[in-house]
Amino acid sequence: MHIDWWTLGLQTVNALVLIWLLARFLFRPVAEMVAERQRAAAALMSEAAAAKAAAVSEQRQAAAELARFAQQRAQLLDAANAEAATLKASLEQAAHADAERLRTAAHGEIDAMRRDAAQADADRASRFALEVTARLLERLPQEARVAGFIEGLAAELAKLPANTRAQLSDAAGTLRLIAPRALQPDELAALRTALAKVLAHVPPIEVVVDATVIAGLELEAAHAIVRNSFRNDLTRLKTELLAHDTVPA
Repeated sequence: MHIDWWTLGLQTVNALVLIWLLARFLFRPVAEMVAERQRAAAALMSEAAAAKAAAVSEQRQAAAELARFAQQRAQLLDAANAEAATLKASLEQAAHADAERLRTAAHGEIDAMRRDAAQADADRASRFALEVTARLLERLPQEARVAGFIEGLAAELAKLPANTRAQLSDAAGTLRLIAPRALQPDELAALRTALAKVLAHVPPIEVVVDATVIAGLELEAAHAIVRNSFRNDLTRLKTELLAHDTVPA
């Protein structure tokens, strides 16, 4: 077998040139293109990962916000329920207090009305009793309406302070004597005699007739008033009766 080394060398050179040409003009651009594609793909993957991470972060933030909103809503609902319960209790307490106050006021008004009615009844009863007593006393004999009260008037006059009695004795004016009727001369004389036992000097006496005295005598002066009459007794009795009726049980 004969080998042509020149041919083999030329073919080898051709092969090497072809390989160099392919490496120069084909493999290197393709490799660079592939590398570029890989870098682009890596960038896209990085961007996708970053976008995914951002989305996950936003999702977590949204979930946290929702949880916070849910917690705030629950707190607001609890606060509203508590406030509503407090308001309800306050309104119920106020309603009970108003009802109790109205009930107390109603009882007070009823008691006041009962007391007023009882007072009115007692007043009417007292007035009626006094009127009956006055009418019965009017049936006394004319003599008994004056004579039986002279000594009593002197006794009431004696109860006055000494300086008051002295002023009555030294009075330049007259004593005003109120009687249920005109006095007889002997009755007037008996009166002056009884007054002389109490007063050092008995001033002139002016007799004034007043039928409302019923029976008895009333002596009025500038410095004192002395009463010994049924009118005074009935007035005092009426005051005591009314005062007794108004005392709460």
